[in-house]
Amino acid sequence: MKEQFRNTNFRREALKKIELMNFIIEEYQEQGLRLTARQLYYQFVSRDLIPNQPAEYKKLTSLLTDARYAGLVDWKAIEDRGRAPDVPSEWPDLAALTESALRAYRLPRWNGQKHYAELWVEKQALAGVLEPLAREHHVPLMVNKGYSSASAMKESAERIMRRKVAPIIFYLGDHDPSGEDMVRDIRERLTEFGVEHLLVEKVALTIAQVRQYSPPPNPAKIADPRADAYIAKFGEHSWEVDALPPNILTNLIRGAFAKVIDKKLMDVVKTQEEKDKKRLRAMVKGH
Repeated sequence: MKEQFRNTNFRREALKKIELMNFIIEEYQEQGLRLTARQLYYQFVSRDLIPNQPAEYKKLTSLLTDARYAGLVDWKAIEDRGRAPDVPSEWPDLAALTESALRAYRLPRWNGQKHYAELWVEKQALAGVLEPLAREHHVPLMVNKGYSSASAMKESAERIMRRKVAPIIFYLGDHDPSGEDMVRDIRERLTEFGVEHLLVEKVALTIAQVRQYSPPPNPAKIADPRADAYIAKFGEHSWEVDALPPNILTNLIRGAFAKVIDKKLMDVVKTQEEKDKKRLRAMVKGH
């Protein structure tokens, strides 16, 4: 929804960038997704519209803000994952509550599966892209915001061990010194808390994907204590996972889950869910 709150006279070059913003935003909206400002920036960089420099990021995000206030960009197209309010749930009546409960109703879909999986991501900015995929596959989405805390790791270990089957964590993180090390960190720390037979698979971003999709590079973070080993192996560039378009991330994640899910077994559970929903609707309607 475009709403104007300020009158701004943009230069011709700025108007062209705003037009490109709206083109990229529409691509995301067609997939049912919202952008963060950083994702929009990376789309500009990956399409060779601007160079990958901190100053360009500031200029583009400033223009984005001005364009939204001027009513030229949809306010709802851009989200700020770090400043979302916690709003209490409410319903206008019991019928609406019932429908909400029915939409949320699920049986334990992973019961009987040979593996138990979770989806973990290094960056909160990607949560909007990953939440629908986590719901689709009925798994927890763990947003670490870098290296996870001891408390979060302990709680995750306890959650995983309750499943009593071989666990797999599908992980998404940057291809940089810390992002490459986090696979080891997650595996070792969860194992320390008692998780057995754990597999941590980095779904993205891998060096093979960097070569295939050519996301915009950044300088490797020299201050990172893991930088020397990283540079010796991969060179002086690093790449951010949120530079990949969401359709590519979606395909990568779906492919990872497809390898471990017994679809026929899970479909049986889904069929039972629909039967339960019909029965509850009939009961509510009868009263």
